[in-house]
Amino acid sequence: MEKSDCILIVDDEPDIRHLLVDYLARNGFEAIAAGNGREMWHQLAHHAVDLLVLDLMLPDTDGLTLCRDLRAKSSLPVIMLTARGEEADRIVGIEMGADDYLVKPFNPRELLARIKAILRRTRALPPNLQPEPARCLVFADWCLDTAERLLTAPDGVAVPLSGGEFRLLRILLEHPNRVVTRDQLVEMIHGREAEAYDRAIDVQVSRLRQRLRDDSREPQLIKTVRGEGYVLAASVEPRGSCP
Repeated sequence: MEKSDCILIVDDEPDIRHLLVDYLARNGFEAIAAGNGREMWHQLAHHAVDLLVLDLMLPDTDGLTLCRDLRAKSSLPVIMLTARGEEADRIVGIEMGADDYLVKPFNPRELLARIKAILRRTRALPPNLQPEPARCLVFADWCLDTAERLLTAPDGVAVPLSGGEFRLLRILLEHPNRVVTRDQLVEMIHGREAEAYDRAIDVQVSRLRQRLRDDSREPQLIKTVRGEGYVLAASVEPRGSCP
């Protein structure tokens, strides 16, 4: 029997935890819960979690800090929950590495739809891209292992990527030395929720430049084409494994 995807709900409100765990279980997921950051790390250590639903306001450590700390070691998809809906908060959540952002109160059906969409995008290239048969993509002495979702620096250091950063880099690597517009990137990475992420794509590009040690003032790898979009200025060599 195929294993169900495991969703971890991290929220300090017991009613919300129970509601979401029950709802997701009834819709084919394995759902577990935690009430704070300490419990979150415990659950992650003992379960193979496929996606994290993380409340912004927690009693011990805020969700943004937890998301940032998680992103430093894992590419696990994260949906941020918050009672605040201002665009600035959404941008900060994305900047910390969240893949999506949902404002309370919300309909569980909307959360379910977003979970399914993120898992689908995480495991597959956007439908308008041709799949790359090679496992590894080598560029400017960097290597992206598309199977392990692992970026390796020229000095051999493994660099963790969020789900959005991985998809962004892979799209650029699939189209080297070609301008990909901001609208195309937003649509390919975030799908139907594209409008909500119009500005967030610039944040993700900035974060990816940091991962690639690319000077944001004079970037050499991911260059900005004013009024159009971004271009990966490097040749890309498909390989069976990273060097």
